[in-house]
Amino acid sequence: MNNLFRQRWQRWINRRIPRSDLQTFSQKTIFILPTGAGVVFGLLLVIMLLTGINYQNSLIYLTTFLLGAVFVGAMHQTHRNLSGLELSLIQPGEGFAGDDIPFRLRLKAGRDDAVAVVISCDDSRHTPIHVRSGQAEDLVLPVHSAHRGYLRPDRIRVETRFPFGLLKAWSWLRPVSAGVVFPRPIAAPDSLSLVDDGEESEQARSVEGNDHADIRPWREGDLSQRVQWKRFARTGQMVVADWEGEQGSPHWLDFNAYPGVDHELRLSYLAFLATERGKSGARFGLSLPGQMIEPDSGSAHVARCLRVLATWGEERPRDATVEAHGTRRKRSLGSSASMTEGQV
Repeated sequence: MNNLFRQRWQRWINRRIPRSDLQTFSQKTIFILPTGAGVVFGLLLVIMLLTGINYQNSLIYLTTFLLGAVFVGAMHQTHRNLSGLELSLIQPGEGFAGDDIPFRLRLKAGRDDAVAVVISCDDSRHTPIHVRSGQAEDLVLPVHSAHRGYLRPDRIRVETRFPFGLLKAWSWLRPVSAGVVFPRPIAAPDSLSLVDDGEESEQARSVEGNDHADIRPWREGDLSQRVQWKRFARTGQMVVADWEGEQGSPHWLDFNAYPGVDHELRLSYLAFLATERGKSGARFGLSLPGQMIEPDSGSAHVARCLRVLATWGEERPRDATVEAHGTRRKRSLGSSASMTEGQV
């Protein structure tokens, strides 16, 4: 019964407050109820009124009606505190799974000051903020993430209990834009890419009479374990051994380089390698089933690769479907899995 009532209530709220990155609060979208202190205050007023009627005491009547007027005035002021207020989502955040993703919001007051306004989402809560009439304040609300993918809060709550805490007025912003949650980086084991650089790779290799390995000059992105350090100490030349049977290039981060490993773990490996290559400034590309990013370097390239890893196999949230802590895959990855195993 509770679930049925909750579902109907949510549908009614969703119709009343449609999805938008900008919400202006008005009488239609503001809700107001007494707090716990307000309920106690109201019960005391009822008791005082009954006492005044019983004893026909004018002083009790006067006190009761004065306190009742204070309660009505507080109700008006609490509602007025949100009326005309604008809350907008400026920039959805990015970050790694398990971290708090920063969402940048802007609060703009209407004709009246907005005092002691609290913005919250699930367990995350921003400190009360005061916005003067006609002015705007930017704030950052951290939203917790659990899984990689798109992260779109179902509702961002705005609330005030000003002036006396007897009543609370609240409403919601239901954003359209979604943040991006990168896979949690996990240290990757050594593995060779199955992607070949083509002519560039062939020209870089030079065989020096070794039946089991091809010796080539060191390139950015090569693993230190593959460097022939004894030869470097003897000749001063940095060379790398490509052992017989190995293919591909260290310039590529390849999804298919980890056969038999869970897809999510592969993405975490690639996220780790991408961040490490970004720290060293090495040039690298990214190869995923059905998607490939050519080798490049720089922070912009790293961010692009992380976004691709975050959203691979994911569908952008629609208006009717929301995941509270980041999306899991909405569609079956059977086709991708079969394609992957076939390539592996």
